[in-house]
Amino acid sequence: MEIEPDGGSGPRGGHARLEELCRRLTDASGSLVLGERGLRLIESITSELRAGRAPEELEDAFDELEEELLVAGHSAGLGSHRTTPTPLTPGFQRLPVAGRSHPPLHVLACPRGHCGRVEAPDDDGPPPGCRIFDQPLRTVPLR
Repeated sequence: MEIEPDGGSGPRGGHARLEELCRRLTDASGSLVLGERGLRLIESITSELRAGRAPEELEDAFDELEEELLVAGHSAGLGSHRTTPTPLTPGFQRLPVAGRSHPPLHVLACPRGHCGRVEAPDDDGPPPGCRIFDQPLRTVPLR
């Protein structure tokens, strides 16, 4: 299955470190533990992104945040490498198999198309949101 393109800003690529930051901010386990400087960097990055700056323009801030994460003991920084195995890679969950009697499938993706975060919709729980842009994830049809 492919995610339908939306003018080049779809969830197929995007800024990998922004995707990882978004995933970590959404993590309900509270595993993102940082000092004051790291929290200020996150606030600065999210403020700049909400104001319309492209993630690629903030590489220096992402570098600094990555250093803060490493100092705080997050061994992968803003990389997507995991130190503990997970049943599914966070950000990508199993999707139901489409068949003739199934409705069209869709995923939830970054509201502004800046990162590759993709979530499977969950009718039983509240819709996930993006803590970077403080917006709900957008629906993207699969084809």
